[in-house]
Amino acid sequence: MTRISALPPGDSPELKDAFAVYERSLGFIPNSVLIMQRRPKMVAALSQLAAAVWDRNSTVDVGFKRLLAHMASRAHGCQYCMAHTAGAAMRLGVEPDKLDQLWSYRTSPLYTPAERVALDFALAAGSVPNAVDDELFDKMKQLWSEDDIVEITGVIALFGFMNRWNDTMATPLEQEPLEVGEKHLTKDGWSPGKHV
Repeated sequence: MTRISALPPGDSPELKDAFAVYERSLGFIPNSVLIMQRRPKMVAALSQLAAAVWDRNSTVDVGFKRLLAHMASRAHGCQYCMAHTAGAAMRLGVEPDKLDQLWSYRTSPLYTPAERVALDFALAAGSVPNAVDDELFDKMKQLWSEDDIVEITGVIALFGFMNRWNDTMATPLEQEPLEVGEKHLTKDGWSPGKHV
């Protein structure tokens, strides 16, 4: 059960535009944001950062970025964010088979060598303590530009915040990500646990 209740979207009319972006990109306004709106400036700041991270003009594929966010969330253990990132990846055109093979990315033919290294990076960077070492960073630099590495690290850092927010608040999952999690993530040990 959630520790702080979500407020209805109408409680913060100044966030109407931010809420519209979430509805367009996810199909709903996340409970995490509806809880956070108790401090509208936090929602506005999060929305601005998220817009930069998910920029469609990015050089890193935005669907793959959702898989990176998923991997960082797995490292942290945030069931809420794992379900959200899986659903968002599919909304962005990531094939269900690729999502279903995410946890076996090191051997799956669906992942390129560059994607494998980036997923290793997301797993290491999402761990506590941070497990990125010089060897892994050098592998990233061989397959990704420095600009790409900044984008990838931005995704992981954004989800460092979101993972801690949602686990601390025990944010309840919305219906759509709950269904995605139950369909695509349970074989890899995902459980909605306290986030239902």
